[in-house]
Amino acid sequence: MNTAALTADLPRSRAPVRTAETIRVAQQRLIFLMTAFALVTAVISARLLWLAVSNFRDGGTSVAAVGPRGMITDRNGIVLASTIKNWSIGIFPNEIIGDRDHLAAELARIIPGKTQDQYRALLNPRKTKPRKDGKPTRGPFVYLKRNAVPEMVSAINTLGEPAFQLGRESERFYPQGTLAAQVLGYLDLDGKTPVSGMEASLQKELTTRNGAPVALSIDSRVQAAMESALYAQMVKHSAVGAAGIVLDVRTGEVLAMASLPTFNPNAPGRTPVSQDERQPDARFNRAIKSVFELGSTFKMITVANAIEKGVITDMGRRYDATAPLVVGGFKIRDDHPQNRWMSVPDILIHSSNIGTARIADELGQERTSHFFRELGFDKPVDIELRGAAKPIWPGFWARTTVMTTAYGHGIAVTPLHLANAYAALVNGGTFRNATMMKVEPGAQVPGRRVISEATSARMRQMMRLVVTKGTGKAANVEGLRVGGKTGTAEKNLHGRYIHNSLLVTFAAVFPMDQPRYVLIGTLDEPHGTADTYGFRTAAWTVAPAIKKVIARIGPLLGVMPDASRDVDVADLTPYIYEDKKHASEAPD
Repeated sequence: MNTAALTADLPRSRAPVRTAETIRVAQQRLIFLMTAFALVTAVISARLLWLAVSNFRDGGTSVAAVGPRGMITDRNGIVLASTIKNWSIGIFPNEIIGDRDHLAAELARIIPGKTQDQYRALLNPRKTKPRKDGKPTRGPFVYLKRNAVPEMVSAINTLGEPAFQLGRESERFYPQGTLAAQVLGYLDLDGKTPVSGMEASLQKELTTRNGAPVALSIDSRVQAAMESALYAQMVKHSAVGAAGIVLDVRTGEVLAMASLPTFNPNAPGRTPVSQDERQPDARFNRAIKSVFELGSTFKMITVANAIEKGVITDMGRRYDATAPLVVGGFKIRDDHPQNRWMSVPDILIHSSNIGTARIADELGQERTSHFFRELGFDKPVDIELRGAAKPIWPGFWARTTVMTTAYGHGIAVTPLHLANAYAALVNGGTFRNATMMKVEPGAQVPGRRVISEATSARMRQMMRLVVTKGTGKAANVEGLRVGGKTGTAEKNLHGRYIHNSLLVTFAAVFPMDQPRYVLIGTLDEPHGTADTYGFRTAAWTVAPAIKKVIARIGPLLGVMPDASRDVDVADLTPYIYEDKKHASEAPD
């Protein structure tokens, strides 16, 4: 039999038709399932989005859908502020189904801080008024504990009460504790709203860079050294406060900004609120918000101005300081009178008010006030931190005003104003605004010239002489070539000098042969001690603190002690009047 013929005679199979129909049905079912899945996904996504915007319905806590808040680090990458996740415990009292007295007793045991009666009152709130739209309400939500430890959360969970709400919340954490607290600032209880410091200034950068860290100019090692040394002197001399700054004279970077007393930004609400206007809240940043007369530290500024303007052309010129200077009914005295004619180096070494006033009198009002404006003394410092105070600028420039502002009386600025000015005096004459942000190595930092290179070189000599021969001896560190100037002034509050209340300041620079860093230290209302023989001026109280800071941070910053190097002051030595045989004689 022909097999091919037989096969051809067989009836055609309908299997292919059934297969096509099956595929069509399967496709329809698949499309239906995919559509259903897409709808479910859309509903879940919408629900998640809603939850991201509001954790709790009807009276709950709203949370903005933002990315992670970035870390703040110091210039070396040390974390100063970061965000961590913590447990929170809350409850809807109106939804409690268990025994409220039992829950109150358990809460008093698990979460100390409140008594059983206090918890009982919390768990039995007043009834909530119904909503106007008729929708059900969950009533008030109450936090029982934020930043709860896992063991506490577990104990609450075992109570089996559905009204409890256990959640995870973002919290800003400051791992270095009180270090640079006023610089960093802190966030409000919601963990998102900045209250002060760089947290507020960097709000945009910290919230829009998907968690990328932001580096400050602060060096945590330098900051710790300044805070430690100032705190020791503040306690020793029973001062009400202190402030300190370390500034890079080449870039304007603030390596340290201390303000004491300080606080813990991890618990800012525990900071006592001061009732004394002479002693601000510990959250107050004295380095940029306190304006004081900074006394004799201004004498360096006056002499620099006089040299630059051609008023001083001869360092050997002598000024009459044999007796107090009387102008009208006003008398200018020296704290440590030499009762002789004094050269320019002598005036600074012995901190003569009389000699400085005579120099300022020759400068006059226009040149004096103009130079102060060049140094920014007529406006708040330009820096990233908010709330910098406006200086107290003389309302009227009488002849006596010119004389007294020359040695730091009658004009009030912040410690950072002074740091900026001293940086310009020693760095070659360029004024730069201070910055809290790290400047990358090699970056060009803009500035403006306020004095010449030659005047700046002369001021470096003068500052060095004050430390080697004058009132700044207590700040000298062997081999680190420290220069600077002391300043002591009575505190002025609301235009009235507070008798017997001093603000003492030491402005330092090192190394003077190649200046790198300016340090400003202040103590507010220090008292004398037995080892200072009752003295409480800058030379006895704050200068020793600055010495400790320089000795500690010099090697950390790459400035090694070298006794073979120093500032050449040979051309000024002949004008330093150390022989008192002819002290009262007028110059030839």
